[in-house]
Amino acid sequence: MKFEAIAVEKIPLIHKGDDLPSIICERIELQDRDIIVIASTIVAKTEGEIFRLEDIIPEEQALEIAARTGKDARFIQAVLARSREVFVEAPFMLVTTLAGHTCVNAGVDESNIEHGFLLYPPENSDASASKLGNELERISGKKLSVIVTDTNGRAFKIGQTGVAIGIFKIKPIKRWIGEKDLFGKTLEITEEAIADELAGAANLLMGEGAGGIPVVIIRGLDYYFEGNTSIKESYRPEDMDVLKKGLRCLRNKR
Repeated sequence: MKFEAIAVEKIPLIHKGDDLPSIICERIELQDRDIIVIASTIVAKTEGEIFRLEDIIPEEQALEIAARTGKDARFIQAVLARSREVFVEAPFMLVTTLAGHTCVNAGVDESNIEHGFLLYPPENSDASASKLGNELERISGKKLSVIVTDTNGRAFKIGQTGVAIGIFKIKPIKRWIGEKDLFGKTLEITEEAIADELAGAANLLMGEGAGGIPVVIIRGLDYYFEGNTSIKESYRPEDMDVLKKGLRCLRNKR
């Protein structure tokens, strides 16, 4: 058993309105059931999710958080604009985004963008993945899956890894419940985060700095799913999320 992770090289700097599927297909010949892993930064750039920091006017909540934390109220306002719940304000902002993804700073980024600008993640990454996937399939004539990724930290470990924030024609979770283990015992709770694992594998080639590769092809693994999928399938139900419950308790005691 083996699979390949193939960097799509010579992707140019991406701007609003660029035809990303054509750019990808011009640089690699796609095969049936390839999984195209795309960094959210270039997806956001094609969608024009770029804002000037100086144009952001902080509102009362942002000003209050800035007064407590010493951070730029304009940046805080940018984070709040894409957040539906704030769990932690300092030393970083931990929020749940409007799309339901829980992460630091709502994915708002100052890196890999010109000085003085902010890059927001795609507002609906599932929709972005579907749009890209449909066009990639049309151009290539192949059956394809797409994963839109971002870089996230982990709650109990140092360092960041790639995670999936939007998907197309791939199930985010592989459920092993009901299968047998090596000793014949029935698995009761095992659910494998396939989309996140693939995002992490692609991130090994993508990198984080100036020489980053924003598109990676995963080849040799057949996770193609002919149907509608959503990254929301991987979000833990609210009534089962003990971390969020604990964070709310701490927040409400302040």
